[in-house]
Amino acid sequence: MGFLKDGLLKCYAILKTEGDYSFAANLSVERIDFCSFGNSQPFRIRIVNVNNGNYDHFYIKKADANRIYGLEWEHLLATSRVTFFTYGQTLIEEHIAGIPGDIFIRDYLNSPETNKVRLLKTFVKFNESCFIRLLGDMRSYNFVVDITPDIEGTQYNIRAIDFDQQCYEGRMRLYMPQFAKENYPIVKEVVKHLDSESIKQYQAEERSRTAYRIATERYRVRELMDTMLPEELSTPEKLSS
Repeated sequence: MGFLKDGLLKCYAILKTEGDYSFAANLSVERIDFCSFGNSQPFRIRIVNVNNGNYDHFYIKKADANRIYGLEWEHLLATSRVTFFTYGQTLIEEHIAGIPGDIFIRDYLNSPETNKVRLLKTFVKFNESCFIRLLGDMRSYNFVVDITPDIEGTQYNIRAIDFDQQCYEGRMRLYMPQFAKENYPIVKEVVKHLDSESIKQYQAEERSRTAYRIATERYRVRELMDTMLPEELSTPEKLSS
């Protein structure tokens, strides 16, 4: 257990402090959870600060090309950066904070405190972003909703948390979260509260934001595309579907 704790704290140091291990005396591994759900079956590591009880998480997953490229696109194009690193066939990935989408739909979507128009605007933009970058399988349990109190009301941000379906599917609809049955309660609210012109506006805003980000990161985007082109990222069955 001592060997395991030391290794996990070193992973956390690489992830959070560029490998500075001098803070290890303040940290401890409180828990290791095995997540049986999903094809990567990750371990979730809970790190706690022994001085004040504050805790954080990170994940250890099986690395595959789709997931690595998905994380790269998330880091380059999303509104928030994501930190991760790989070693051989192992992926170390930071925790992406937020309320899991399925729990948000169940407990918060119809809450009186929820600003539905702002939330639905965010979902329209998230739907457009997934389609632009070809990120599939964004069912409600594969994204989180980050809620930020603002000077007037509340702001929402939807972030993907699983990237294994990057450039994997052959059908266009599978890159659009609006067609996932798990997301139907949100889609129903979009139809109810947003008119077609507003939806087009939010889609255009997301395309513009992505274009600006691509322009800013154009050299890294080009290198990433050059690396992805010769890779085999899907199967013949998916490509012909």
